[in-house]
Amino acid sequence: MDRVNDLFVIGNHPELNETLDEQLSNEFNLSYITTAELKKIEAQIIIVVNQDDSTADLVQAVLAESPSASIICVNGEEDFDLLRGLTRIGVTDFFVLPGEELILKERLEELAREHAQRTLSLDDTGGYKRGGGKVFAFYSGSGGSGKSLISTTFAQTLKLESTAKVLFIDLNLQYGGAETYLGIESNRSMIDLIPVINELGEHHIRNVSERESHSELNVLVSPKDAELAERITEDFVLRLLRASKRNFDFIIIDLPIWMDERTLMALEESDLIYYVMDINTVSMRVLKSVESLFTRLGINPKDKLEMVINFKGKDTELNKKDLERFVSYPVATEIRRDQKNIQAKINHGEPLRKEPKEKKLSPFVKDINKWVHSMLK
Repeated sequence: MDRVNDLFVIGNHPELNETLDEQLSNEFNLSYITTAELKKIEAQIIIVVNQDDSTADLVQAVLAESPSASIICVNGEEDFDLLRGLTRIGVTDFFVLPGEELILKERLEELAREHAQRTLSLDDTGGYKRGGGKVFAFYSGSGGSGKSLISTTFAQTLKLESTAKVLFIDLNLQYGGAETYLGIESNRSMIDLIPVINELGEHHIRNVSERESHSELNVLVSPKDAELAERITEDFVLRLLRASKRNFDFIIIDLPIWMDERTLMALEESDLIYYVMDINTVSMRVLKSVESLFTRLGINPKDKLEMVINFKGKDTELNKKDLERFVSYPVATEIRRDQKNIQAKINHGEPLRKEPKEKKLSPFVKDINKWVHSMLK
């Protein structure tokens, strides 16, 4: 397949719909659907027809159901307020009909080829489809939980053990840390995406991200500078994650322990939140405070929060059964304490994984490897 031929149109505007039929039906298969029907199909290119003042809300609903799809909005006249609203939520393809039919066709042809290239056959990938756009956020209310090391190793393992396109984003904006655990030296950071954030695409992300040499994992490094970090806004995070969803299968985010607008935006855009903790009395109290904060901020932890128990050992104060008596969230995995093996690698600036299907894995890496494989299944 050299291109995608199916276009899905949402919105009822007789004149615009008629124009789309006249201009596109000979080259594409047009289907007129509702947002509810998006749940039943895998739409890759969606045209939203402007019909009233609720178009931006309609696009938001479409993005929620099909985050990996390319969305094009068409309108019967220039509307800068609408364009501004669409741009804020990550949609930059906006065309006025009649008048821009040729440009629209060229853009559709480009998107059709891109989606065909990203789509992999089941035989080649074991079930992956490019651009699935699942976002996993690693968060903890306590410092020293091991969250950054776990998230980087999880991302690297996911890349080594699958054919998926994986992007790691370090949102510890003031101090960074991911590059240390992954053995990366870089003069670039996500701050370099600011000039192109309004038209962000996969090529921009790949040009700025670093590649971990053993797994080929794409890594967006933090600026590691408090002053530069202030230039990373809530809107930047939203646009970055929306663009990443359209171009990668998995996006792994390492978040700071403090809560601000950027952290909140990342949590809201995530499909799963992995809460990393050591099971002790202090951590349990912090978890309860985090639950309360999430509720006040409008995040329902029961919808997407899973627990990651770190530092498992015989001498731990509490265990998994104790945790399950206090909370109802599923436990994604338990990771054993493995300080000796881990620290030696970190001290030498080496990542914990170097090749797929390694036979000699330390307990820490072995637990994460088992977790990743169970998630992939």
